[in-house]
Amino acid sequence: MIHKQTSLNHIHFSGICGTAMGSLAVLLQKHGYHITGSDQNVYPPMSDFLVEHSIQVHEGFALANLEPPPDLVVLGNALSRGNPEVEAALAQRIPYISMAELLKEFFIRGRTSLVVTGTHGKTTTTSLLAWIFANAGMNPGFLIGGIAENLKTSCADGSGDFFITEGDEYDTAFFDKRSKFFHYLPDQLVLNNLEFDHADIFVSLEQIQQSFRWLLRLVPGNGLVVANGDDDNLKPVLEQIYSPLLTFGLGPDCNVRIEDIQICETGSQFRLEGAGQNSQQIWNLPMAGIHNIRNATAVILLAQHNHLSTEQIQQGFSSFQGVKRRQELRGTINDIWVYDDFAHHPTAVAETIRALRQKHPGKRLCAVFEPRSNTSVLRIHQEQLVSALAQADEVLLAPPHRAERIPTNERLDVQAIVYALNSQIPAQALETSAILEHLQVTATSGDVILIMSNGKFDNLHERLLKVLDSETGLA
Repeated sequence: MIHKQTSLNHIHFSGICGTAMGSLAVLLQKHGYHITGSDQNVYPPMSDFLVEHSIQVHEGFALANLEPPPDLVVLGNALSRGNPEVEAALAQRIPYISMAELLKEFFIRGRTSLVVTGTHGKTTTTSLLAWIFANAGMNPGFLIGGIAENLKTSCADGSGDFFITEGDEYDTAFFDKRSKFFHYLPDQLVLNNLEFDHADIFVSLEQIQQSFRWLLRLVPGNGLVVANGDDDNLKPVLEQIYSPLLTFGLGPDCNVRIEDIQICETGSQFRLEGAGQNSQQIWNLPMAGIHNIRNATAVILLAQHNHLSTEQIQQGFSSFQGVKRRQELRGTINDIWVYDDFAHHPTAVAETIRALRQKHPGKRLCAVFEPRSNTSVLRIHQEQLVSALAQADEVLLAPPHRAERIPTNERLDVQAIVYALNSQIPAQALETSAILEHLQVTATSGDVILIMSNGKFDNLHERLLKVLDSETGLA
């Protein structure tokens, strides 16, 4: 389902190592386009993904990367005026487009569009939804903000009637400040939850809520909105809606209620009641955490709406292998579990710690956190971050990413967090190399080490596993 443009051959991706950008680059290459790219942050897993598909990636942005001029430049949303490739595209009048607009025009238009939105859980929910449709033989197209283990990619065209997209509320590009999800032509929409995030582009929770209100205007009257009925921040967004609405959650007012939750080391069990659900059906999910049960419930409701059977949905759950960087077990050495997670908002940090405690009951859990996102490096959620991290047995905090660029009075105060935590649990603020040295000395059999960052974190996970695997690395 791609527009045939005979005059279009060479497409250059400026900022190609973003998950969506890299995935679309590979997808277009498979359709016969000549693809090149550039980025200043080239690291796994996307760098490996691009190498596997023999896509040439230039390290850094430069005018020379657009010579000879490509037929189209896809400009990542991290790029702005002053970037040499942005300036070259404008000055030379090279056609340019945003990632979101490219996705809409080349892949989504003309298909039934399922869009998953919310502050937390988008990637897991989208991956689970895409896998259930794929496993049921629906052959959907999809774009996910991560690489799903079952699907082995974050993006596919698919030959079926459905396209499933992770709908990000972040802005589209320097020339289009609307949220990306406005481009995705939603026929059916998931609203998982809503909190204040992306402080670099939104000034308040109310502004984010307004963006979601506008999104609801795009869902047709014969579509469907599936929303978390327990989320107080979503309730005012849902006051004016133009499509059928189905709410889910733990509360008695939800259309579909989650009941009889059981969580263990191997995953979760639950039932659903209300809105025509078979209350005798026990759903089994190979993931821990209440947040993942909510994610799965949203998936069940959309899958049922599109006529997938209970057996097809459960088969998809049972065979789901997870998503890279979402509670991803990177390795186990000497009975020490090392997990990698993308969590950067306090709510996600708290849910991830809680889920791993449920998965490894009674084990000592060390939470290692790098404040890296544009919001987490600020003081906006400092108190909430203390509460979230306090659920661990030990906390190691890295410095805020690019701290020197943030005014001191606005920057996350990691020493204050450490001071607050030390009244409850051991906590330290350390450079990455010192974190590695500390863990090498202190990690003992039975420990769970959870490393959280929305960046590469100096590849701390693999470095830690390497030293733990050495003869001198075990405490």
